[in-house]
Amino acid sequence: MAKSTSKRKEYTKDDVKVLKAHSKARTPVAKVSKLMKRSEGSLRQKARTMGIGLGHQR
Repeated sequence: MAKSTSKRKEYTKDDVKVLKAHSKARTPVAKVSKLMKRSEGSLRQKARTMGIGLGHQR
C-alpha cells in the first residue's frame, strides 16, 4: 500500500483572518487556494465550519 503524501496543515489565527478577508471581498476560491497554498476543498470546509461564505454565491 502506498504512503500518503499529504500532510495536515493546521489553520493559524493569521490564516483565519486572511480567509475572512477574502470571504468579505468575495475572492474566487481558486485564487485564495493559490495564495494560501491549500486545496479548494480544504478552504471550503474551513469556511463552512466558520459559518462564512467563500467565493461568489449564485
